[in-house]
Amino acid sequence: MKRRMKGAGVTAADTGDGRVAVSVRVRVYPGTDGEVGGTVVEDFGDLAGHAVDIGENHIVGPARRWAVALDAGDLVFVDSDQLVAE
Repeated sequence: MKRRMKGAGVTAADTGDGRVAVSVRVRVYPGTDGEVGGTVVEDFGDLAGHAVDIGENHIVGPARRWAVALDAGDLVFVDSDQLVAE
Protein backbone atom coordinates (compact mmCIF):
# COMPACT_ATOMS: atom_id res chain seq x y z
CA MET A 1 0.00 0.00 0.00
CA LYS A 2 1.38 3.37 -1.02
CA ARG A 3 1.10 6.01 1.73
CA ARG A 4 0.75 9.67 0.92
CA MET A 5 2.61 11.92 3.32
CA LYS A 6 1.07 15.09 4.66
CA GLY A 7 1.88 17.99 2.34
CA ALA A 8 3.01 15.73 -0.49
CA GLY A 9 1.09 17.83 -3.03
CA VAL A 10 3.22 20.85 -2.21
CA THR A 11 6.29 21.48 -4.36
CA ALA A 12 9.68 22.48 -2.97
CA ALA A 13 9.11 25.99 -4.30
CA ASP A 14 5.89 26.28 -2.26
CA THR A 15 7.70 25.37 0.96
CA GLY A 16 10.89 27.34 0.39
CA ASP A 17 12.75 24.07 -0.28
CA GLY A 18 12.45 23.28 3.45
CA ARG A 19 11.69 19.55 3.07
CA VAL A 20 13.91 18.93 0.05
CA ALA A 21 17.59 18.27 0.80
CA VAL A 22 20.40 15.91 -0.15
CA SER A 23 19.47 12.25 0.54
CA VAL A 24 15.72 13.01 0.67
CA ARG A 25 13.35 10.89 -1.45
CA VAL A 26 11.41 13.01 -3.96
CA ARG A 27 8.97 12.75 -6.85
CA VAL A 28 10.18 14.60 -9.94
CA TYR A 29 7.64 16.22 -12.29
CA PRO A 30 4.75 15.56 -9.83
CA GLY A 31 1.25 15.42 -11.24
CA THR A 32 2.42 14.80 -14.82
CA ASP A 33 2.64 11.69 -16.99
CA GLY A 34 6.40 11.86 -16.50
CA GLU A 35 6.30 11.67 -12.69
CA VAL A 36 9.15 9.52 -11.34
CA GLY A 37 10.73 8.80 -7.98
CA GLY A 38 14.30 9.37 -6.94
CA THR A 39 16.72 10.68 -4.34
CA VAL A 40 18.33 14.12 -4.21
CA VAL A 41 22.11 13.73 -4.59
CA GLU A 42 23.21 17.38 -4.85
CA ASP A 43 21.92 20.85 -3.96
CA PHE A 44 23.59 23.52 -6.06
CA GLY A 45 21.89 26.27 -4.01
CA ASP A 46 23.34 29.70 -4.84
CA LEU A 47 25.18 28.31 -7.87
CA ALA A 48 21.92 27.51 -9.65
CA GLY A 49 20.00 29.91 -11.84
CA HIS A 50 22.76 31.85 -13.55
CA ALA A 51 23.07 31.90 -17.31
CA VAL A 52 26.54 32.26 -18.82
CA ASP A 53 27.10 34.90 -21.48
CA ILE A 54 30.49 36.03 -22.74
CA GLY A 55 30.17 39.23 -24.65
CA GLU A 56 27.34 38.68 -27.09
CA ASN A 57 27.77 34.87 -27.02
CA HIS A 58 25.21 32.93 -25.02
CA ILE A 59 27.09 29.91 -23.66
CA VAL A 60 24.49 28.17 -21.47
CA GLY A 61 21.11 28.83 -19.84
CA PRO A 62 20.55 28.89 -16.09
CA ALA A 63 21.60 25.80 -14.15
CA ARG A 64 19.08 23.75 -12.19
CA ARG A 65 19.16 23.67 -8.40
CA TRP A 66 18.79 19.95 -7.66
CA ALA A 67 20.51 16.81 -8.99
CA VAL A 68 18.25 13.78 -8.53
CA ALA A 69 19.24 10.14 -9.02
CA LEU A 70 16.09 8.51 -10.36
CA ASP A 71 14.99 5.03 -9.32
CA ALA A 72 15.49 3.91 -12.94
CA GLY A 73 19.19 4.84 -12.70
CA ASP A 74 19.16 8.13 -14.61
CA LEU A 75 20.37 11.47 -13.26
CA VAL A 76 18.26 14.61 -13.82
CA PHE A 77 18.76 18.25 -12.92
CA VAL A 78 15.61 20.10 -11.88
CA ASP A 79 14.38 23.30 -10.28
CA SER A 80 12.45 23.43 -7.01
CA ASP A 81 9.09 23.74 -8.75
CA GLN A 82 9.70 20.41 -10.53
CA LEU A 83 9.86 18.17 -7.47
CA VAL A 84 8.16 17.34 -4.18
CA ALA A 85 9.44 15.51 -1.11
CA GLU A 86 7.87 12.10 -0.45
